[in-house]
Amino acid sequence: MSAVDTEKEILAKGYHNPDILVSTEWVAQHLNDPSIRIVESNEDVLLYPSGHIPNSLQVDWTSDLNNQVVRDYLGKPEFEKLMSRIGVTNDTTVVFYGDKSNWWASYALWVFKLFGHAKVKLMDGGRLKWEKEGRPLTREIPKFEPTSYHAQPRDDQGIRALREVVLDFVKTKKGPLIDVRSPLEFTGERLHMEDYPNEGALRGGHIPGAKNVPWATAINPEDGSFKSAEALREIYQTQKGLKADDDVVVYCRIGERSSHTWFVLTQLLGFKKVRNYDGSWTEWGNLVGAPVEKP
Repeated sequence: MSAVDTEKEILAKGYHNPDILVSTEWVAQHLNDPSIRIVESNEDVLLYPSGHIPNSLQVDWTSDLNNQVVRDYLGKPEFEKLMSRIGVTNDTTVVFYGDKSNWWASYALWVFKLFGHAKVKLMDGGRLKWEKEGRPLTREIPKFEPTSYHAQPRDDQGIRALREVVLDFVKTKKGPLIDVRSPLEFTGERLHMEDYPNEGALRGGHIPGAKNVPWATAINPEDGSFKSAEALREIYQTQKGLKADDDVVVYCRIGERSSHTWFVLTQLLGFKKVRNYDGSWTEWGNLVGAPVEKP
């Protein structure tokens, strides 16, 4: 199947912004395109060195995207240095992919959007789909000439929610809160995901008034690709009553799964205002004075 045919398949799914998604075949045909930078971002940092898409570079969420002293993202000067190091200009299209059905790829894309980089895309299905199709992987790390990059000031208001915003949501009930964690995390029966004991919280439960819509309901489990817009509307709008003009805040454990849901709501369904509460449960569940709800 050609790249044109696979892009037609994406168009057929009826997304609000189909151009932000590309197929594995499209990526395979743009491996050496100088206007494209392919970026792998994983939870498991050992995956990239074990084999990655040819001509792709790794952006590590812990060391590249986060401040190493304060729990926050890197600042504007550090982001500009990162973009220069990976050979990205303001006109470069960055295509993200990764493990966990693109958890961390969505997270990296969201951080890039915080600094105003408009030309971003996500490879539908991530590493899982690429590997299942038997496409080539390499251990060779490409080198690109450093660039001069000028970022916008980090936007902590438009697509990001800080705890003060969430506290106001709880107090005023001004918009929907969507908890994308597993049902057991939502009820408080599990304080943390089994593999993340260091990122737990003192209290279990969820933010008062939040609805539970686990992130994975948006994907096809066999290959990690996104469900059609019709299926997604059924999940978020018909079943949970969300409206495209709602003021929505999404959260999870540390903001990575909720960035995936942010992508679904804003890019695939066209919701106008969705903010990711990246402090999420590791902040809220340890925050003095913050209310917690349990079934």
